[in-house]
Amino acid sequence: MELESLQIYWWLLISVLGALLVFLLFVQGGQTFLLGVSNSSEASRRMINSFGHKWELTFTTLVVFGGAFFASFPLFYSTSFGGAYWLWMLILISFVLQAVSYEFRAKKGNVFGTRTYDTFLFINGSVGCILLGVAVAMMFFGAEFSISKGNLFDNSSPVISRWAPTHGFEAIFYWKNLVLGFAVLFLARTQAALYLMNNNKADDNFFRTNRRRVLVNAVIFLVFFLLFVGLIMTTASLETTFDGSIDGPRSSFELREFKYFHNLIDLPWALVAFLAGVVLVLYGIIRSAFAKHWTCGIWWTGTGTVLVVLALFWIAGYNNTPYYPSLTDPSSSLTIFNSSSSRFTLTCMSWVSLIIPFVVAYIAYAWYAMDRKHD
Repeated sequence: MELESLQIYWWLLISVLGALLVFLLFVQGGQTFLLGVSNSSEASRRMINSFGHKWELTFTTLVVFGGAFFASFPLFYSTSFGGAYWLWMLILISFVLQAVSYEFRAKKGNVFGTRTYDTFLFINGSVGCILLGVAVAMMFFGAEFSISKGNLFDNSSPVISRWAPTHGFEAIFYWKNLVLGFAVLFLARTQAALYLMNNNKADDNFFRTNRRRVLVNAVIFLVFFLLFVGLIMTTASLETTFDGSIDGPRSSFELREFKYFHNLIDLPWALVAFLAGVVLVLYGIIRSAFAKHWTCGIWWTGTGTVLVVLALFWIAGYNNTPYYPSLTDPSSSLTIFNSSSSRFTLTCMSWVSLIIPFVVAYIAYAWYAMDRKHD
């Protein structure tokens, strides 16, 4: 495969991993319900039983997503993870709190009490979802960085990218980024309630409680999601006019009005995936909220979520679009062409990627096996 084809292929794989991660965040969403019930209640036991078997899948997907980004587009990894480190450190800390909480929450001799670990799980569920949404939103609204390979010869600070002095804090408090952050949070809460409905079919009271959660959280999610879609469809963004390589001349960019709207039109498969995903999500939510006892909503909204996130990644990275625009120096913006690994590296990893279907099959089997076992 030519280098350009490999770069396109790996952005597709990154899109798939990102879409699966957003779907699996229903575990984080479910953790935000724990503080609303007694830690010794049957509802708490059912929620821990449902999500306690799945948190490793979310964490593993996040790690694989970051590792794949590092291997395929290392300039993004070094720029974002190395520059906006306060954002990524807070995300990492929230997931460490999750791992510690599931490990020690119910152990004998727990001196901190179960409620302490429930609070940690709430922090992971709320802060983790919002900050991951903020990180993705930067792909559309940009970040304050500049890139210069000549910085490697600066003995005082030999780093390629330079960020704003706040190193990621400015992105956390930018309102447009927070719109997507809150959309991700309330989508995760909605899908958590749908999963609880599917995983606890026999308890009518618990089922009705989660049906109400679906309706309330879905309404809030739709407000934030529609606002986010309106923002990206009407915003002006950069378009590549020359695709350079990391070792070659820089890409040049020009500002284009309604760039992401044009991307949806120019990429019909992205438009189809986006519209189909929205329909599936709405169908799963509406039927789950108003049907008497329908438990399959999580699979409809989950499939729809994957399709919508795929479409968003495609319009962010394809069609001569920088997937990481720079607000400080537009010429430093990152594309899938000027930030990727070498052809040799991408080729080797492409052979490894052929095992992905087997990994997905294993995850599906593990999911099925864990759902059959209820502590």
